Amino acid sequence: MAFALGAGHLASGFTSPNASPYLAVGNTAIDFTPEPVKQFAIRQFGESDKLVLLGGMGLVILLLAVIAGLLSRRTATPGLVIIGAFGVIGVIAALFRRDLAVPDALPAAVALVSGLGVFGWLHRLASRPATAHRPDGNTVTAGDAGSGETGGDDTATAATSSTASRRTFVLAAAGVTVVAGGAAAGGRLLTNRSGVDAARTEVGRIVPANPPVPRGADFASQGTPSFITPNKDFYRVDTALSVPRIRLDDWRLRIHGMVDKELTLGFDDLITRRVEQRTVTMTCVSNQVGGDYVSTATFTGVPIRDLLDEVGVRSGAEQVFSTSVDGYTAGTPLDVLREADRGALLAYGMNGEALPAEHGFPVRMVTPGLYGYLSATKWLADMELTTFDKQTYWEERGWAERAPIKTQSRIDRPQPFQKFPAGKFTVAGVAWAQPTGIERVEVRVDGGPWQQADLATEVNEQTWRMWRAEIEFPPGGHDIECRATDKSGYTQQARRVPPVPDGATGWHSIFCTAT
Repeated sequence: MAFALGAGHLASGFTSPNASPYLAVGNTAIDFTPEPVKQFAIRQFGESDKLVLLGGMGLVILLLAVIAGLLSRRTATPGLVIIGAFGVIGVIAALFRRDLAVPDALPAAVALVSGLGVFGWLHRLASRPATAHRPDGNTVTAGDAGSGETGGDDTATAATSSTASRRTFVLAAAGVTVVAGGAAAGGRLLTNRSGVDAARTEVGRIVPANPPVPRGADFASQGTPSFITPNKDFYRVDTALSVPRIRLDDWRLRIHGMVDKELTLGFDDLITRRVEQRTVTMTCVSNQVGGDYVSTATFTGVPIRDLLDEVGVRSGAEQVFSTSVDGYTAGTPLDVLREADRGALLAYGMNGEALPAEHGFPVRMVTPGLYGYLSATKWLADMELTTFDKQTYWEERGWAERAPIKTQSRIDRPQPFQKFPAGKFTVAGVAWAQPTGIERVEVRVDGGPWQQADLATEVNEQTWRMWRAEIEFPPGGHDIECRATDKSGYTQQARRVPPVPDGATGWHSIFCTAT
């Protein structure tokens, strides 16, 4: 089984990384996983959900391989059937992946054939009776020696031969394991041969540094996040088990559909257009009340509005249906993208450097004020102007067609169940309401009166805003709640609403103890 997966991974290095049987099956499993299970995985494992899935798949495969081996001690049929079934599943998964073409089923076929071949060879090697030559020219098997049909010397000779046969099998199995590991490593090297790191360095030279952050834009010394989220800490939620690694020279973006003039851009074409920098807070629709799937960065890119004006939008178009190189799709309302002050970008820079590979290099969408699942396609490859009749990846799974970011606030200090000295203590956190902006944040303890918090300096209405409040805490346990009001006058409601279908809302609350 290990040899089959290694061979398939090696073959995928010559076609597409996602054609690796392990990843093709994993990505298909994600597509067919019921939505409540996906939300449970995101809630429980956060950004490690993909590692958990891959690890779980590995354990299942290992368990089935062990069972197949035990069932195959007398005959090879059970093992051949199980390996064959795995291979067929891999081929089917590759054929039905939207991001793979028919030739990309080849790695799964290679895995199937090589797995069956190696298993058959090892099984024959393990089942071959041990034989030894007697001085008279005859042979004796371990079975004959044990049955009393030969003498004691023959028994010892056959036993020695049996030990040598087992040693041969163990060495062969170890060799197969080493080759399997080497094949998997070779596939990884081939996948990484695209030179993405060098390309990012090249793009990084044209990305301007971040503008200075105004003084007082955060209360990081009192427990809030820093105003700008470092790239390594920026939240990541997507459906890609393997991060696409795209050669800069190979990247193309096609803009078509309900347009007057279809347009295809390479990266060099894109960067000749007008470039803007936008500091934006992005939020994931899966973010629970009080969750940390919210981050802020300064993005550099080309305004989407300019490109839409360039191609000409036909009457009746309602959304930009965007597609990633891995087949993911999203639908962004056209009226939002065409707003003059919205500032939606095709971004290639993030916080003064090229986009990290895991955040969409070379180009992604960034649309302030909308949850990322319908507005922030990574590894962008296609933009089709169409109507809302065409459904996207998440719409097919019950999420909303439109999803403006909801006004939210979060307590970062103290942490849940934290103990601190009784008396005055600074409670701090963050609030966001893109693109409207935060007007005020209020805090209360144990259901008492609301106290207005101090707000950090506002950078723009498309970013989060930090808050703090100094509160007197008597000894004992306390419940702390917060709520935000945006500049439209809307104040968060107390009732908790889960993320599906268009984002969570409700007051964040924590329990802590003053000692």
